[in-house]
Amino acid sequence: MKEAATFGARLSSSLLYLDAVEVSFDGYRALRGLSLILEPGEMRAIIGPNGAGKTTMMDVITGKTRPDAGDVLFDGQVDLTELDEAAIATLGIGRKFQKPTVFESHTVEDNILLALSNDRRVAPTLWWRQSTYDAERIDHVLETIRLTAHRDRLAGALSHGQKQWLEIGMLLAQDPRLLLVDEPVAGMTDAETEQTAELLTSIAKSHSVVVVEHDMSFVRALGCRVTVLHEGAVLAEGSLDQVSANERVIEVYLGR
Repeated sequence: MKEAATFGARLSSSLLYLDAVEVSFDGYRALRGLSLILEPGEMRAIIGPNGAGKTTMMDVITGKTRPDAGDVLFDGQVDLTELDEAAIATLGIGRKFQKPTVFESHTVEDNILLALSNDRRVAPTLWWRQSTYDAERIDHVLETIRLTAHRDRLAGALSHGQKQWLEIGMLLAQDPRLLLVDEPVAGMTDAETEQTAELLTSIAKSHSVVVVEHDMSFVRALGCRVTVLHEGAVLAEGSLDQVSANERVIEVYLGR
């Protein structure tokens, strides 16, 4: 009974809950009993070798892939396996892919404006006028992603790192409760990588964030709990120092 009560408490308090999730593609088991709990306001780094199941996990959470078995719950009660991608996004789950997808022929400010979570029905869209609240939201997002000085530049003229920050800002404009960020520092300079760690750490003060990454220096800069995936399941969890000392993690991923 005590274990059941503990389980119930963790489930009800969690923002994201995955338990025994199974996914197979043409006989290949991409996820093999994956279980993970993310608390509200938590930032988590997900690491692991290629083929460990990181992308498939993100696909399951966002509704792109429906699992063969297991539970995937949001906010302790919403069954994500019953919803499509659009409905899951509306719930407050935003995903940033590795390659930035911004509107390059529009200004930085217009990219944020287009991403605002306003009423998208036909009539409200036709009669829409930017409110003071919207203007303040845009200003806040631009300040957060450190692109205020670039608000009038075309997005296509930004550096690779700045485009990544802009896409993160476009997610923030949708006011998500959970951000899923896939390899945000791939292709960045050392300075941009450092600034991205600072940006995500700042965002994590008011949002839950899951970061999939291979750059261990970047993961260390995040200073968060780390989950190591291997062959579609959790191999180890803990601080980066703890998982880095795990013999199996060293064997299958980090090397000696």
